[in-house]
Amino acid sequence: MSALSVFPIAARWPAEHPERIQLYSLNTPNGVKASIMLEETGLPYEPHLVDIGKGESHTPAFLSLNPNGKIPAIIDPHGPGGEPLALFESGAILLYLADKTGQFIPADPARRWDTIQWLFFQMASIGPMFGQVGFFHRFAGREYADKRPLQRYVAESARLLGVLDQRLQGRDWIMGDDYSIADIATIGWVNNLITFYEARELVEYDRFANVVGWLDRALERPAVRRGLKIPGRG
Repeated sequence: MSALSVFPIAARWPAEHPERIQLYSLNTPNGVKASIMLEETGLPYEPHLVDIGKGESHTPAFLSLNPNGKIPAIIDPHGPGGEPLALFESGAILLYLADKTGQFIPADPARRWDTIQWLFFQMASIGPMFGQVGFFHRFAGREYADKRPLQRYVAESARLLGVLDQRLQGRDWIMGDDYSIADIATIGWVNNLITFYEARELVEYDRFANVVGWLDRALERPAVRRGLKIPGRG
């Protein structure tokens, strides 16, 4: 019997390769954190598209895996102690996969915590603020007559880009020479801000030269280019 058989989500999104990590996601800025990490580590995995536009993340099958109804989520059939592990929250997934493989997080305790704090910076600040810019500039919020919310989130997003730009001064990656989960967490959001959200001019992105160079380097990585498309709607 497959280790996945105890998870109701496996009936809704059946696994062709139940021995692999199962990824339930969509290639949103949060979703691609998991797919980029899986591509970078080389862990065998099987992606399943969860179409959030159709409400699939709020179906009973998906909620059985993540009661918060958000992507991404994973099941590792070979989790700690050889037992299957279900996990949601993109930051937790990155930390888990980093520890599982020993990749993209420093072994030195001080540098490990430095990496984690920049991961949390993305989770707590960049993601929520950039997402609000997307809502008020690109989606339903653009119809609001009151532009103060958009202005507030644009200003805060520009400030956050400045924080990131300062961190990247003299560094190739957020942790210096070492590409890490802090970068992986942030790539999709910065890329989305200037592409899908169409906010490049709005936040004056090009004045943050260190961020521009960092994103260009990230997008040259084959695993990043693949991960940004997984799983797509086709």
